[in-house]
Amino acid sequence: MSRAPRRAIRLITALAFALVLAMPASVSASHSWGGYHWARTANPFTVKLGDNVTSAWDGSLATASGAWSVSSVLDTSIVPGSVSRPKQCRATAGTVQVCNATYGSNGWLGVASINITGGTHITQGTVKVNDTYFKTATYNKPEWRTMVMCQEIGHTLGLDHQDTTFGNQNLGTCMDYTNDPSTNQYPNQHDYAQLETIYAHLDATTTLASVPATAAADAAAAESDAADAAWGTLVEVTDGGRGAWYVRDLGAGNLILTHVLWADR
Repeated sequence: MSRAPRRAIRLITALAFALVLAMPASVSASHSWGGYHWARTANPFTVKLGDNVTSAWDGSLATASGAWSVSSVLDTSIVPGSVSRPKQCRATAGTVQVCNATYGSNGWLGVASINITGGTHITQGTVKVNDTYFKTATYNKPEWRTMVMCQEIGHTLGLDHQDTTFGNQNLGTCMDYTNDPSTNQYPNQHDYAQLETIYAHLDATTTLASVPATAAADAAAAESDAADAAWGTLVEVTDGGRGAWYVRDLGAGNLILTHVLWADR
């Protein structure tokens, strides 16, 4: 997709979400993912999304980027990806690399991972969407692609889910597990309010610039295709196993945290 259509998609999305921002600013939220956040010295700041996706995902990536950029504290920008092997989807410091590939019948629709240093600071992230399932009749639909892309990017910004029961009534946010994503494709005011809370403080340094990876992080990134084994220790299972997140301790205060959205099996 050329830059002009992408800009148009983002503009249309931003105009649509201007209505959301007209809602009362007092809306409370409590779905921070452990207080994890990008270190930065000013707001608003920009998270770069590395585009390693095929044309089937360009629209979903552009829509998600535009939707999250409605936040008052952050923007996202789509930049050329730095991944040579989408199946590996190796992280790049200071960015979120977004990839799609036929990852196989391993059960998951989407995976979001963030690298943490210093206890809470995100230094890099990845989003992977699994074409093995998105090529099936169940998931090969714009609403599923949009919701999953939006949700996985939301995790890399520091958000958890608002609700993790698939059968509950939709909350009107992509950060809500659902069996019907038709009304759960974009962030809602609770998501924007939570981002304001997460990023209310400023840091003395930034993790948004490209910085050298630690030896432990480099070794972990090189492991590539054995993705499930690389997730580490299971921390939480939600809704009977349809969602989960994992932590991997790399030592020296470095962690990789991974949210997994499983397909309906």
